[in-house]
Amino acid sequence: MDNKILYFDHAATTPIKQEVLEEMIPFFKDHFGNASSVHFMGRGARKAVEASRERIADSIGCTDREIFFTAGGTESDNWAILGTALKEDKGKHIITTAVEHPAVLNTCQYLEAKGFDVTYLPVDEYGAVSIDDLNKAIRKDTILISIMLANNEVGTIQPIEEAGKIAKEKDIIFHTDAVQAVGSVSIDIKKLNVDMLTLSAHKFYGPKGVGALYIRKGLGILPFTMGGNQERKKRAGTENVPGIVGMGKAIEIAVRDMEKNRQHLTVLREQAIQQILETISNVKINGHPHKILPGILNLSFESVKGEAILLMLDRLGIAASSGSACASGSLDPSHVLLAMNCPHELAQASVRFSFGVDNSTEDIRCLANNLKTIIEKLRAMAQKP
Repeated sequence: MDNKILYFDHAATTPIKQEVLEEMIPFFKDHFGNASSVHFMGRGARKAVEASRERIADSIGCTDREIFFTAGGTESDNWAILGTALKEDKGKHIITTAVEHPAVLNTCQYLEAKGFDVTYLPVDEYGAVSIDDLNKAIRKDTILISIMLANNEVGTIQPIEEAGKIAKEKDIIFHTDAVQAVGSVSIDIKKLNVDMLTLSAHKFYGPKGVGALYIRKGLGILPFTMGGNQERKKRAGTENVPGIVGMGKAIEIAVRDMEKNRQHLTVLREQAIQQILETISNVKINGHPHKILPGILNLSFESVKGEAILLMLDRLGIAASSGSACASGSLDPSHVLLAMNCPHELAQASVRFSFGVDNSTEDIRCLANNLKTIIEKLRAMAQKP
């Protein structure tokens, strides 16, 4: 490997782009004013915040007044769900899916403990939700539907446009977690028919600790935090100006380079599949064969524990994961794979490789070669009495 570190965990987080960092740096020291202050330093910070808000709005096809900054995807998901559930008085029924990110699932479970009724839609073997199942799950007291745009573990893209159309016809608030999709999928708010949409900067080569929630104009969900007048009294607290500036620049670049990056990641994924399947037997690809993010490849290796594969890759300087970074440290198999009716043993034998724009075809070749050696060694060890 020539001691080269290979990073294949871009679905967990991405490195910040140099262009993004350079745009942020002045706001840490030279232009450090509080964006709520009325003096010239504050006005300069406010101007930067609003410029970033416009960049994000332009990138997803909404108005700047519909973008609210948060601390990241988890906060945005929590706000969308809790802000709707605790305000709506026409019912206490929520619909989501069995393969959502923990930020959605755990929030829904919290609401269940508070007396709400939550329906967790099943998925097929590819991790996709059925529109028929969604239709059947809707009740008169349904107040919210939350379905992720693309899955963070297997990459499957959900039928959000169709689901949003149904929600709109039934006058039900519709939220989508688009954290994993930005930069890989073209996002048009009007086309998707969503009322709320979650974004997180560090998933598209921006800084950590900053995200946003699109809230459709006229949708009156409860504020997330109480305090000052920031974010039009919806999310109190001093704005993270450098992070917000970085997020605006990062999403602008992500949209600008999306098609080029999609083509590059598609090639890398196809090469990885070909090289790994040609040299390693009994490997299962998890996720949809076509409706899938180009940078995610989730594989199950029969007769081997995914944790053991990751440990051996790690020793070689190769970073990958077993699924959501927010579930790291857990020895339980992926809830996403289990929901896809993946056998328990295969679910525990899974590894997620998520490629980035800086990965190369040589990186893929190196991964495949090392993976072959690792799997052969682990399977040989498993056969010993």
